[in-house]
Amino acid sequence: MAYKVKSFGMEIRPMKTMRELQQLDDQVNSFLEDKNVTKVLSVSDTSATDDSGETIGLIRVVAYEE
Repeated sequence: MAYKVKSFGMEIRPMKTMRELQQLDDQVNSFLEDKNVTKVLSVSDTSATDDSGETIGLIRVVAYEE
């Protein structure tokens, strides 16, 4: 049994956040399906900001069992 971690990133633009979050979900789900992952241990989201503190992106980290 091996534990693995995969990070995904998505740029967030004003007024398009819902579509970008759906794209991020789709990207993660595709990865899990392609790798035949059957057990996800954790999922964590954090935002990325620019110098002014404005949110410009989202980083999702998935820990899974292989």
